[in-house]
Amino acid sequence: MYCPATMLPVSAVCGGIYRAATRALRTRKIHQCCHLSSGDGVLQAGLADADTIFALSSGHGRCGVAVVRISGPAATTALRSMVGLRKHLPPPRTAMLRSITDPYSKEILDRGLVLWFPAPHSFTGEDSAEFHIHGGPAVITAVLQALGSVPGMRPAEAGEFTRRAFHAGKLDLTEVEGLGDLIHAETEAQRRQALRQMSGDLACLYQNWSHRLKRCLAHVEAFIDFSEDELIEEGVLEQVDISVHDLQAEIGQHLKDERRGERLRSGVHVVIAGATNAGKSSLLNTLCQRPAAIVSPIAGTTRDVVETALDIGGFPVLLSDTAGLRESPDLVEQEGVRRARERVQQADLTLLVVDSTLLPSEEHQASALLLNHLRSVLSSQENTETGRCLLVLNKTDLLPEAQREKLNRGLRGVSGLPPVCLISCQTNEGLKDFLTLLQSSIKSMCGDPLSGAPTLTQARHRAHLQQCVAALAQYGRYRDTDLALAAEGIRLALTGLGRITGRVGAEEILDIIFKDFCIGK
Repeated sequence: MYCPATMLPVSAVCGGIYRAATRALRTRKIHQCCHLSSGDGVLQAGLADADTIFALSSGHGRCGVAVVRISGPAATTALRSMVGLRKHLPPPRTAMLRSITDPYSKEILDRGLVLWFPAPHSFTGEDSAEFHIHGGPAVITAVLQALGSVPGMRPAEAGEFTRRAFHAGKLDLTEVEGLGDLIHAETEAQRRQALRQMSGDLACLYQNWSHRLKRCLAHVEAFIDFSEDELIEEGVLEQVDISVHDLQAEIGQHLKDERRGERLRSGVHVVIAGATNAGKSSLLNTLCQRPAAIVSPIAGTTRDVVETALDIGGFPVLLSDTAGLRESPDLVEQEGVRRARERVQQADLTLLVVDSTLLPSEEHQASALLLNHLRSVLSSQENTETGRCLLVLNKTDLLPEAQREKLNRGLRGVSGLPPVCLISCQTNEGLKDFLTLLQSSIKSMCGDPLSGAPTLTQARHRAHLQQCVAALAQYGRYRDTDLALAAEGIRLALTGLGRITGRVGAEEILDIIFKDFCIGK
C-alpha cells in the first residue's frame, strides 16, 4: 500500500514520521543548551529587559566632554522630556545641539549634543540615546540624577550594555571579550589583537567550524533515522569522516600556538635571574629607567620578587627581579631563593645575568662554566634550546677591550648556549643591541596579531577546544560500532564550540537535514 502524497510505502512514511518525531525530541536537548556562556551561569536569550538603563560611558574624572548613554524602551521618553522634543525625535545617528533640562523643574542642566539610535540599529539592538555634555562632575551628576527621576529608568550595572548587545545578537562572546580587551589594552600589540577579535575574526573561525559540525551532525542523524528507507545518498558517512578528520586537524593546529595570544593579552613574563651581585637589580632599573629596586654592593640585598610592567616595542612585559641564587644560612634569603627559582620555572623568558669579570679568559673554559651555570639555574637543557633564555654578561666596562672582543667572538654560536649579550649597566654599553634582541624574542613569543589566523586569547577558549577535540575522537572510536554514540561525540564538540561563542541551537541542524536531503518532499 502506497502513500499518494509521497508514492512511498505507507510503512516507510509512518516509520519516517515516527523517527522524525523521535529525532525532534532528541535534538530538543540541544536547543536547551542554547546560548551557553563560559562563566558561572547560562546566558538565556529571552526578550529584552523591560526597564531602561543609563550610565556615564566615557569614564570618571574631569574632562572636556562626557558621554551619557541610555538604552531601552523608555529612551524616547527620556530624550523627549530632557531636550524639549514633543513630536519629532532627532534624525537617527545625527548630532543635534540642544539644551538639556530637568524633566520636572525644567531647569537647564547643560547644553550639548544629542544623538538618537532607534532599534535595531544600535549597539544594544534597543532604542538608544546619547548625551554629549561637558565633563565637569557637577554637570554629570545633575544629568544622571535627572535621568534617574524618569519613570522606568535605572542606573546600568557593570557591563550591562554589552550584555544586552550579546542577547540581541550584536556580539558573540568572543567579540564581547575582544571589546573588553580593547578597553583595557595598554600596548599597541594588545590594541591590534583586541581590535581584530572584536571585529569578529575569531568568531568567524569558530562559526565556520560550528557550521561544519552542524552539517556533520545533521548527516549522521539523518543516516540513523532514514537510511533503512533508502532515502539517504550513498557515501554520506564517508563525507562526515573526512570532515571530522579535517576539523580535528584544524582545531589541533589552532591549539598549537604556544600561547601567543594569551601572552600578548596578559603580558610576557620576563624574569631576571642569576647569582648575587651580578647586576640583576641594575638591569631592572636600566630597563625601567627609574630606581625600581635597591642596588647595593652587599650580596643578598634583593630578597623578594620586585615586579614592574613595561611596554617593550609595543608588547606588554611583566619584568621581575629576583633574589640572587646562592646557598645561605639566612632563612629569609632561603625563601627569596626559593621564590626566585619558582619564578624561573614559570617564566616565559629568563634573563640570566652573569658577572663577566668572573669568567675565565679562555673561550672554551668560559663557555663550559656558563653551560654549568645555565643548567643549575634552569630546570633542563631544553629551556635554552627553545629560545626561552637570554644570557646577559654584565660589567663589561671592567674588562679590557681585548677580552671583551674575545668573549664576544668565542661565545657566539656555542652549542647549548642561548643568545649572548655583553652589556654594562654602568655605562649602557651594549644596551641597544640587548634591547633589540629582547624585543625580537618577545615578538617571536607573541607573534604579529595582524597576520595569519587569529590566535587564542583566553584560557577558557583553550579548555573548550580541547574538549571539542576529545569529543571528535569519540566519533572515531564509535563510528563503526555505535553510530548514536558517534553522533553524540559530534554533538558534544558542537556544544564545546557553542560555549566559546555563546551560541548553539538545534533548529539549524533540522534546517540542514531538510535542505540537504529533502526528506518528505
